[in-house]
Amino acid sequence: MALADTFQSIVDSLPSDWTNLELDLRIADESRYIDAATLLTTCNAQPYSKHDQHWKLLVAHKFGHAAAVPAVHAALRLLDDVTIEGELTVTSVRTGRVEVVPTWGRPQSVVSEFKRIRAQ
Repeated sequence: MALADTFQSIVDSLPSDWTNLELDLRIADESRYIDAATLLTTCNAQPYSKHDQHWKLLVAHKFGHAAAVPAVHAALRLLDDVTIEGELTVTSVRTGRVEVVPTWGRPQSVVSEFKRIRAQ
């Protein structure tokens, strides 16, 4: 199965309240490491070492300091397009966290609008 399709099936299997997802990506052909690293910069993949073809991908659902789902999907699709094969492994999933935003001093209309947008 293609990397982008594997990633999409992982995301689709998660509960609706997931917030953070951590994946390991290992490519099959070490000689394609530079090509893969170049394509993975769009989702801020973090290499485990300079001598291994292995990256950590951090993915955020709706908020947080990680790559968005569409960015990771696009990067993996790029790997698929240039036929770089690999394996994705889920290492951690966090669920049930809520974004905290300071709304002190803001009008009630701003607070209500923020809650409405985030409820979707």
